[in-house]
Amino acid sequence: MIALHSQDYKKVTLGLGLGSFLVFCNLYYFQPLLPYFMVKFNATELQVNWLFSSTTLAVAVSLLPWAILSEVIGRRPIMRCSLVLIPCINFLMFISPDLQTLIILRALLGVALAGFIAVAVAYMAEELAPAALIIAVGGYISANTLGGIIGRIYGGVMTDAIGLQWTILAMSILSVIALLIIFPLILKQRHFVAQQGRLSHHGKQLLKHINTPTLFFAMLIGGLNFSVFINIFSVMGFKLSAAPISLPASLLSLVFLCYLSGTLSAKLSGRWMYNHSLFSGLLLGIGISLLGLMILSAQTMLTIIIGLLVLSAGAFFIHALAYSHIGRSATQGKSTATALYLVMYYSGGSVGGFILIYCWQVGGWWMVLGATSIIQTLMVALVFALRHVSNRSPMKSAKKLVPCK
Repeated sequence: MIALHSQDYKKVTLGLGLGSFLVFCNLYYFQPLLPYFMVKFNATELQVNWLFSSTTLAVAVSLLPWAILSEVIGRRPIMRCSLVLIPCINFLMFISPDLQTLIILRALLGVALAGFIAVAVAYMAEELAPAALIIAVGGYISANTLGGIIGRIYGGVMTDAIGLQWTILAMSILSVIALLIIFPLILKQRHFVAQQGRLSHHGKQLLKHINTPTLFFAMLIGGLNFSVFINIFSVMGFKLSAAPISLPASLLSLVFLCYLSGTLSAKLSGRWMYNHSLFSGLLLGIGISLLGLMILSAQTMLTIIIGLLVLSAGAFFIHALAYSHIGRSATQGKSTATALYLVMYYSGGSVGGFILIYCWQVGGWWMVLGATSIIQTLMVALVFALRHVSNRSPMKSAKKLVPCK
């Protein structure tokens, strides 16, 4: 197993971090452009939301097939295939003529991105020592966050500067350069054992994960968390792009710098687990997210920025804790377990988008806040349910970890 702070650890975590950064740049660089697409294609909020939700929904649908395939051929070939497909699909978007074609290609991009997302944590869980895994997952999620931030800023600033088509082409070229750097850093696996055979074997693994409450409740928490977090940013994007604020895409994209608080909190999540429990961390994260929503209710530019900073810190703290819990606690079929978590995660983001944007269109912020309050209440109930079943489980997945030296 690769030890914490070893040369192989540095190489692998750098490669996976850069890959994660690239993947999430591509996943999110359209999000700040949704108001721009409303004008460009003369469409409604719900119609242009498909440009974002089709990608996250395609990610959710594709995760398990990629994960199952990786059980047979390994994690590294899947990640390499994913990275190669990214610039190819971006080039097709560069020559696409209309909204419908863009939506289809964005969905195909989601299929490609899902390959890397589905197996990266499973790769780490198999190759890294337990102490190294906790720190590495926090760093990996921090790279997710930075990729999301830079991708969104890139989309907004570059579209205002050079136009949408050239922004897409530049992303295709940058993706080619990035994958050439990443390929040598992701080392060949030494601890992967192929699971040859039947779909029934993988189906049984999935059913086992679903029927394991200590895993399934954490997956539900992750999905509900993402359904609120990601779509609050979309709602605020529509608000800030409209009169009287009327921010252009380049300035609107800078709002996503609020993700930086999530980068920090995700990194701190591993340290939290050395001294405290999973359950107290999840409740803390929910409380921080709820505080952020309350601050957003003032609906001034200052309180929107502060509220999004607080919300990001809470949401990524929850995500890092729940995600690493899945990687640690799944005794078999780690890639299908982590992929199933992400299915819940991105499905929550897709479905939550249509719910919260509909609430925004129909009832404004207070209807959005009412919907998110219901979701937060469900999350708290699931945390207590997770605590209850974990106390009865021999897995003891939430026990305190021993600090690394």
